[in-house]
Amino acid sequence: MSRTDILIGIREAEADATALIDKAEAYKKASIASARRDSVNKIQAAEAQMRDASEAAISKEKKKLAVKREELLSVGKAEAEELERLAGDRISRVRDLLSEEFERAINAVS
Repeated sequence: MSRTDILIGIREAEADATALIDKAEAYKKASIASARRDSVNKIQAAEAQMRDASEAAISKEKKKLAVKREELLSVGKAEAEELERLAGDRISRVRDLLSEEFERAINAVS
């Protein structure tokens, strides 16, 4: 083998090695990009799942609060009606007592 053939063989080997390195670097970049995409997708899926879970929990608590609100309103209305009834009874008695006192005062003056 001549010196020229050896140099050509070395150049071809170097070219093959460079091509192999370039191919490996391209594969590395593609793998990293794919891994990043996968991680972003996983993060987005986890965030969506977390949002759904929190929205479900908030909805559940809102329903509980609505039920509690209705219960409290019902109790409050019942208490208000009872106070109104008691006030109506007392107003009638006060009116009668005032009328009696007024009549006594008029009878006492006459």
